Amino acid sequence: MDDQANISVKDQVSEEEWKARCDLAALYRLVHMHGWDDLFFTHISMRIPGPEEHFLLNPFGLLYEDVTASNLVKIDLEGNVLPPSRYGINPAGFTIHSAIHAARSDVNVALHLHSDAGVAVAAQKQGLRPISQLAMNIFNDVSYHDYEGVALESDEKARLVKDLGEKNLMILRNHGTLSVGDHPFSAYVRIYLLERACKVQVMAQAGGELIEWDQAMQDRVFGQSAEISSNEFFKEIGWAAILDRVRRESPGFDT
Repeated sequence: MDDQANISVKDQVSEEEWKARCDLAALYRLVHMHGWDDLFFTHISMRIPGPEEHFLLNPFGLLYEDVTASNLVKIDLEGNVLPPSRYGINPAGFTIHSAIHAARSDVNVALHLHSDAGVAVAAQKQGLRPISQLAMNIFNDVSYHDYEGVALESDEKARLVKDLGEKNLMILRNHGTLSVGDHPFSAYVRIYLLERACKVQVMAQAGGELIEWDQAMQDRVFGQSAEISSNEFFKEIGWAAILDRVRRESPGFDT
């Protein structure tokens, strides 16, 4: 028997890569805990620290509640699966995430969803509307990308990157939502706010006339939120708290 088969993934990778694996597995578990998962058809990626352009994706066909640090798949920007792994990846996930990681060196985490509320707002001509504090927290940071079918064509990458620009959130029209960040907490909080804003919008549209705030208020609330969310200490303590929740409610992600 090959002795390598008995060596754990943790023992085969750097401390930095193992930490990235644990953080990313926690994000998958969080998405499942929120009910945002779409079986295994969406994806979250994380850049591995170091000079190589390598990042991690979920094993295609594995449910989010079963994703662990060890079974995440490491790939390069050409889509080559790097050992150790016995799994493949979602081709659409590679298209979207490789484009973002190649174009945005500031992005360490990219998170893409197909939630009911997110897709519902993505199907609306106006997209996200500034009708709640949740929405205005991130309103100025939201970009849009027109639907081109399932993201399998490599030439879509350039248009996706252009549409994202320097913003950190995207509504993919008729498709879903996406967030990026330099830290797992940043990407998570952004998608959390966007998803809740979409849910509130869909609920509010079932009632009476909506109150929309002007650009001045949008700028004010966005500025207040950005000042807090950009604090590096806040990211660390916030993420530590989130990890504690995942350990309690979805143990085993860090194995």
